[in-house]
Amino acid sequence: MTWKPHATVAVVVEDDQGRFLLVEEVSSGKVVFNQPAGHIEENEAILDAVRRETLEETGWEIEPVYFLGVYTYKAPANGVTYYRFCYAAKAIRHATDELDTGIIGPHWLTPEEIRELGDQLRSPLVLQCIEDYRNGRKFPLDVVVDGQT
Repeated sequence: MTWKPHATVAVVVEDDQGRFLLVEEVSSGKVVFNQPAGHIEENEAILDAVRRETLEETGWEIEPVYFLGVYTYKAPANGVTYYRFCYAAKAIRHATDELDTGIIGPHWLTPEEIRELGDQLRSPLVLQCIEDYRNGRKFPLDVVVDGQT
């Protein structure tokens, strides 16, 4: 059997009040909070996936400003390994209230409110990506070479 990791994107978006954009969603029958995130589709540029997933899950149009890193996570529930390409982005405008199936809604939360969610966070990567962002971790967008762009 061939091992098949999942390639995903996630985005950290901070507003001018120091709050972060999170998504409240249902995953495996449980309500959880995550960054706007999802799978990269076949033939889709990674930055296009970042923009699409954020719009589909939050209704916000965003613009990526830098790359945070690639984060690896093996989900205990299903044993799947995820490679998460995480970006920092600025919010441009709220464009729609139509959201993906399974999405309860977007929330702007402070770091303290996010920490208080504890096991309601979809994975430990949610807080790790925000902390890396807050600690100044950043790389230029072109550090990821994407043949789709």
